Amino acid sequence: MDGRAAAKDLELLRAHVAGDRDAFAELFHRHRDRLWAVALRTLGDREEAADALQDALLSAHRAAARFRGDSAVTTWLHRIVVNACLDRIRRRQAHPTVPLPDGNRADDGIGGLEPAAPATDHDTVLVVREALAALPLEQRAALVLVDVQGYPVAEVARILGVAEGTVKSRCARGRARLAVLLGHLRPAAVARPSARPDAAAPITGVPGVTPGNPGPVEGVGSGSGRYRRDANQEDT
Repeated sequence: MDGRAAAKDLELLRAHVAGDRDAFAELFHRHRDRLWAVALRTLGDREEAADALQDALLSAHRAAARFRGDSAVTTWLHRIVVNACLDRIRRRQAHPTVPLPDGNRADDGIGGLEPAAPATDHDTVLVVREALAALPLEQRAALVLVDVQGYPVAEVARILGVAEGTVKSRCARGRARLAVLLGHLRPAAVARPSARPDAAAPITGVPGVTPGNPGPVEGVGSGSGRYRRDANQEDT
């Protein structure tokens, strides 16, 4: 993100703290695609991702006045989203339930950012999601941010609040685990090109996120108090 974009984010956050009822919604719309993609990839379930993103936005909305400016606003937002996702995973592990089938519905999700996989690839996508879900939480979060979303290691370190060497170590261990879990896919798997120079050795078989051009999200505004959106609402 360039300096002007970062300055705009900070301006919007400060305006929200000062009482501007529209500033937080605008800030969210500037980053919604990537925040949603991170939540979806981390959780592997659209409804869970939508709930985690809602939780994160409520937390960010309430904590805005405590933002110290020791990182970029977008880094702060991503950290809150990742933490919300990891919290949901921990709760799910503590109270396991039977998951519902994850169908190829085109009318769910937040911004139509991940189209349903083609039928021929759907089984592979499910296997990859299951493999990611089998990783320890810290490794999964690092891999999603570095290999799937293409963030630089340095930025991921700031998002996760750890050293760069820790991010690299988590990614290396996660890739090693995935190599075992997904070894049977290797002949057909095609490595996803890294979006950043230091996102080396990306995991294979994970479809990319289509940026799209989603419309505004209803019910998200600093003064409305409505962040919840229906996971089945058609918006693409």
